[in-house]
Amino acid sequence: MTSSKPKSIQTMKPETAAKKLGVLLSATPAEFQAGVVSRDELNELQSRPPAWLTELRRNGPHPRQVVAAKLGVSNSGLIRAGITEPLTTAEIDALKAENPPWLEHERSVQAETRKEALRLKQRQDG
Repeated sequence: MTSSKPKSIQTMKPETAAKKLGVLLSATPAEFQAGVVSRDELNELQSRPPAWLTELRRNGPHPRQVVAAKLGVSNSGLIRAGITEPLTTAEIDALKAENPPWLEHERSVQAETRKEALRLKQRQDG
């Protein structure tokens, strides 16, 4: 037996939706920033991204967690390197091409962290 009570619509703040979409809120259109986003709207944005979302994902500016992932380092590694502002894809690509010592170091730290996490998981599962 189903309830006759209408299903409530789940909504989220624009900040939450932007984070789930992997984009910087301040770079999104004003109407996105001003409203709330329903779960259905978020699903629609993910499955059929509009031009502005595709452009943001392709060229940025990107939020810190996306920058870190694209560079293969942790968020903490970015902060240690003094990178606190969002970066564009072009800036990320330039950093990769330059491969400064801090980037090489932070990538190795990240690789060791992942290796250790995997070792602990295998030990726990084993």
